[in-house]
Amino acid sequence: MKIMAIDYGDARTGIAISDATCTIVGATTVIHSRNREKTAQSIRELIAHHDVGTLVMGFPRNMDGSEGPRAELYRAFAAYLEEVTAMPVRLWDERRTTVEAHQILSDHNYHGKKRKNTVDAVAASLILEGYLDYARLHRD
Repeated sequence: MKIMAIDYGDARTGIAISDATCTIVGATTVIHSRNREKTAQSIRELIAHHDVGTLVMGFPRNMDGSEGPRAELYRAFAAYLEEVTAMPVRLWDERRTTVEAHQILSDHNYHGKKRKNTVDAVAASLILEGYLDYARLHRD
């Protein structure tokens, strides 16, 4: 079963889904919604469509490792998502993923609206890549 990474946001939520072997990012998308119920329902539909078995959600931490100001909001959404999907949600440190996503897009000349519509999917891909690397290291 595949692994889904979620870069939760107020207006856009980035999604990255592994390939069937859980070794690389296979698909990405962005859910455009300010409504947590609609966002969770869209995630639930993607889980079913892509045969996802593991959920990993980016979690905001400060550079010193302490929890960021939005941590409680993310914990609440993760709990709601667990309720809606009947799957556990693993919170994953997302420090610097958005910064790195913006840098990647700048390096490839994505600017303005084009960047705004892509950055969350790229950030989700970075979360997924980090989790896949972790899983590989701890599987061997």
